[in-house]
Amino acid sequence: MESVLTLRHLEPTDYRPIISVVDEWWGERNMAAMLPRLFFTHFRQTSFVAERDVERVGFLIGFFSQTFADQAYVHFLGVHPNYRGQGVAAALYEQFFSVARQAGRDTIRLVTSPVNATSIAFHLHMGFEAQPGDAEIDGVAHKRDYDGPGEDRVMFAKWI
Repeated sequence: MESVLTLRHLEPTDYRPIISVVDEWWGERNMAAMLPRLFFTHFRQTSFVAERDVERVGFLIGFFSQTFADQAYVHFLGVHPNYRGQGVAAALYEQFFSVARQAGRDTIRLVTSPVNATSIAFHLHMGFEAQPGDAEIDGVAHKRDYDGPGEDRVMFAKWI
């Protein structure tokens, strides 16, 4: 019998278990630095964990824009490599979209690296649109130096 995927709000107790695996989930890239503890404390109502049985198999950290009352932002989405392609990320996004709609938000924004072809393809599949940039790689527009020198990003938006 296949186990059921459950979603719940992110909790401060999720910090250490997630930080301990996130670099591994990203092929040993240093991603943990992008997840300070403050996200696990201050953004719990808009951030979620996906579990199968008792195993954390994915998480989404998002928040409502303080500047733009109609927008929400996804800071980080992670799915255990063994659970990719099984609807975990889509379920996390749908949960976030639902919470955003209930709060009167109709635009979801996020960024990803222009070299992360998997992320770009996934977000396009989810209905996100790449936003205009000042450069292009493999037909995908991105902003050069968006997050600092050499830190180019593809900017995505989705209207819900």
